[in-house]
Amino acid sequence: MSQEKFSSIWDAIADTPDASANLHVRAELMMALKNHLTRSGLTQVEAAQVFGVTQPRISDLLRGKINLFSIDTLVNMAAAAGMRVALQLELAA
Repeated sequence: MSQEKFSSIWDAIADTPDASANLHVRAELMMALKNHLTRSGLTQVEAAQVFGVTQPRISDLLRGKINLFSIDTLVNMAAAAGMRVALQLELAA
């Protein structure tokens, strides 16, 4: 068994660098939304109303089902919750 080394977990599970970057951004957005929900104390039903989605979508978010969310959807959910999304780009190492 060979031991490949990856610079991030996203590189290890994605087929391409762009897929890795996409996964990383979605994960960051999902974690921020989950933290917001935890801090706010909203129920899943209340959060669904605030985020403009259904309760099962909130459940998917809280369970970390990253494959079910696009960047657009997560940004829209953040905006609906009154969150501001900031983007920072860096040159790859």
